[in-house]
Amino acid sequence: MTETRTGGVGACGTTAGAGAGSGAGCGAAPGEDPDSLSCLMAQAALGHRVLLAALLAEIGLYPGQDRVLNALWANGPMSQNRLAAAVGIDMSTMTKSLQRLERGGLVSRAPSPGNRRISVVSTTPEGDALRPEVRRVEEELHRRLSDGLTPEQVETLRSLLGVVRRNICRETASSPISGPELPVTVTASR
Repeated sequence: MTETRTGGVGACGTTAGAGAGSGAGCGAAPGEDPDSLSCLMAQAALGHRVLLAALLAEIGLYPGQDRVLNALWANGPMSQNRLAAAVGIDMSTMTKSLQRLERGGLVSRAPSPGNRRISVVSTTPEGDALRPEVRRVEEELHRRLSDGLTPEQVETLRSLLGVVRRNICRETASSPISGPELPVTVTASR
């Protein structure tokens, strides 16, 4: 099922469908500089999530489910706790994601032979068959995000975003709301 959003207020007060992303004056809140680092980061992050959601919807996934599958493909079967840590989400979010993936027939959970209280998560043959489609989505997302940038600019952007990520991680590590991930206000269910 594909969900299409029209209208509504996005990051930094942008209005979706009303010239969002058109540069200066793209809907920042009154008194807010639309070219401020904070506003640009918020708009880029929200735009990335919306684009990723649309591309994943084409293959029946929601944002985050691709990361769970990628972790399993890279590491093989894992305990639910270890998988949550690898993906960087809390256990309640992981449980919900796994329930959706199980309903879709993409993963299975079974008790660990060594400790039946531990649930081991594995991809199913149906989940493994989705791997080329997830790769295609990742490549298309990269292509769209880097449209108009030279390879050198993409590498510079990657390096700069790495610095920003380290700064954010350092700052949020001591925050009272810190955890494996920052709070997310956009949720999807399946």
